[in-house]
Amino acid sequence: MNGAPLLQIEGLSAGYGAITVLRDVALEVHEREIVAIVGANGAGKTTLLRTLSGLLPVQAGEVRFAGLRLNGRRPDEIVRAGLAHVPEGRHLFFDLSVEQNLLLGATTRDDRTAIRADLERVYTLFPRLRERRRQAAGSMSGGEQQMCAIGRGMMSAPRLLMVDELSLGLAPVLVEQIMRSLAELRQTGASVLIVEQDVELALEAADRGYVLETGRVAASAPARQLLADPRIREAYLGL
Repeated sequence: MNGAPLLQIEGLSAGYGAITVLRDVALEVHEREIVAIVGANGAGKTTLLRTLSGLLPVQAGEVRFAGLRLNGRRPDEIVRAGLAHVPEGRHLFFDLSVEQNLLLGATTRDDRTAIRADLERVYTLFPRLRERRRQAAGSMSGGEQQMCAIGRGMMSAPRLLMVDELSLGLAPVLVEQIMRSLAELRQTGASVLIVEQDVELALEAADRGYVLETGRVAASAPARQLLADPRIREAYLGL
């Protein structure tokens, strides 16, 4: 790949208090790339995203995004830099409307015209959200809430959107729709980092993949290569 990575992680260790979950993790995401992080429960996937978004401190190593060192930066500074996080469990404000939840994703921005244009783009990607825009977010189905959470992440105008456990609890038809929306987001110039337990789903959608095992990168390769690897298929796909 040409040029410096958009996101570059070197020797990253992180965790919760005295407990270290991630150890010496190295990872890259380039411009207009979809990268999947896969692995079993407890491998450290969610911990990685929480560390990248500033919710957990870096214990060792370095995280650089678009040339900016992220170590020690606040979550709002990281969002302003162009790195957005769609957390596992969606974390919507259930009593607020869909549109209010979406606009909360743009609180770090000032250009009202650009914000309205991006809101229209989210509604174009997810027509269901346009139909539900005045409805309380908590009254929607799980799939619609996931669309809203991803739309809220997009409203920060990210250069890299990180999505944690995209498919959890969703019907396959909704998962397919959301995956298509992420591919379309890539066409606008953004990159996507997917954390997903459904290894086959994630690797089929991604350009490259990383396998996390007990907090370490056990394998990394083009996604199709990982999907065809007999060890990966046996360990994660039950084949």
